[in-house]
Amino acid sequence: MAASLGERCGAAPAGSHVATPARDPALTGMRAVAALLVVVTHAAFATGQLTHGYLGSVYARLEIGVAIFFVLSGFLLFGPWVRAAAAGTAPPGLSRYSRHRVRRILPAYLITVVATFEIYTVFTPGPNPGQTWYGLLRYLTFTQIYSSDYLSTLLHPGLSQMWSMAVEVAFYAVLPGLAWLLLRVLCRDRWQPARALAGIAALAAVTPVWLMVLNTTGLLPNSAGMWLPAHLAWFAGGMALAVLHTQGARCRAAFAVPAAVAVFLVVSSPVGGTLFGPDPVWAPATKSLGYAVAATLAVAPLALGERGRYRALMSSRPLVWLGGISYEIFLVHVVMMALAMYAVLGWPLFTGSLPGLIVATLALTIPAAWVLHAVTHRHHDASSRNAGSSRVNARPRCEAASFSAGLSSAAVLAEPVGTNTGS
Repeated sequence: MAASLGERCGAAPAGSHVATPARDPALTGMRAVAALLVVVTHAAFATGQLTHGYLGSVYARLEIGVAIFFVLSGFLLFGPWVRAAAAGTAPPGLSRYSRHRVRRILPAYLITVVATFEIYTVFTPGPNPGQTWYGLLRYLTFTQIYSSDYLSTLLHPGLSQMWSMAVEVAFYAVLPGLAWLLLRVLCRDRWQPARALAGIAALAAVTPVWLMVLNTTGLLPNSAGMWLPAHLAWFAGGMALAVLHTQGARCRAAFAVPAAVAVFLVVSSPVGGTLFGPDPVWAPATKSLGYAVAATLAVAPLALGERGRYRALMSSRPLVWLGGISYEIFLVHVVMMALAMYAVLGWPLFTGSLPGLIVATLALTIPAAWVLHAVTHRHHDASSRNAGSSRVNARPRCEAASFSAGLSSAAVLAEPVGTNTGS
C-alpha cells in the first residue's frame, strides 16, 4: 500500500524540512466528513435503506468513515515517533503521551456512557442486553467487545458505535511498542524509512491473515472481527503516511481522490461481500483492505501537504468547526438517532425517510456535541494554550487534534458480527 502510494506521490529530498501537521485544519475538516459518513450509514440502516440493491450497499459501505478516522490516528499519533527517529532525538515520553490520550477521550466518553445508561432506564424501544451493571462496567472499561457472545450479552443499542472506541484505545496502548519495534529494532537505531515502510506493510498484513483465520477456523470468537488486529491495516495506512510525510513526499488530490472513490465503489460491489448472504471467506479481508486503501488515499493529499481545492474545501470554516466536535458527534449520535426516530418522529425501525432522519439526528446531535465538548475541554484547551508558550511546545507532540476517532464508528446499530470486520 505504501509503495504504490509512493509511486504516484513525488518525494522531496530526504533531508527536506517538513512542518508538524498536528494542527492542520484540513485534517480536522476531514474528521468532520468521516463523522458525517458514519451518521449517514447508521441512518440508512435505521430506515431500511441497506436492502436497496447496490445503492444500499453503498450506504452500508459509508462505514468507511471509521477507516478514515483510524488512518488519521495512525498518521497523527505515530508522527511524533517518526519525526524523532528522523531527527535523531529522543522519542515522545510515555507519561506525556498517556496523559494526553486519557485527557482527550475519557471525560466526554464517561459522561456519554453514563448518560446513555440513564436515558435507557426510561427509554426502552427494544431489546437491550447491555443495559446492566455488568454492561456498564464493560463499556466504561472499553472491554465490551471482548466477548464470545457480544450480541446477546453486551450490545447496547445506544452505544453500538463504541466498539471502535475499544479498538482505538487498544491502538493507543500498543502504539509505543509498535514504534519501538518499527523504528528502533527493525531500523537498527538508525533512520531507515524504507525499512520502516516495510515493517508497516507487514503490520498491515496482520489484518487479512486475522480475518482469514476468523472466517475459516474456530480458533477465534466471532467478536474477534471487532478487535484491533482486524483493523490494523487502517492504522497502518496512516503510519505509512507519517513516514512519507517526514521524507517530504507529496500526493496529488487529482489522482488520490478519484482513486479513493473508485476503490470505494469496487468494495461496495459483491467483491467486498454482500450484506445478507453467505460470502466467500476472502470477502471480509478484501473489504477491509479496500477500506484501508481508499481511506489512506483520501487522507494522503492532506497529510502530505498538497495545496489546492481539496485542501481548501477540507479547511473551510464549517467543516473545521464540525471537525472540532467530531469526537463528541461520534459519541452521542447513536443515542440521539434513536431518540429522534422513536421519540420525535415516531417511526418504527426500518421505516421513514433517510434525509429526514439525518436532519433530525444532526439537529439533536450537534448542539449536544457542542455542549459536551465545551464542558469537557475547557480545562484542556486552557492548558494547551499555556503549553503553547513553553519551550516544551517544540517537542514532538500528540495533542487533542491528533485524536482520530473524533471519530466515529460505523458499527451498524445491530450488526457487529464476526464475519464483518467489526462494522
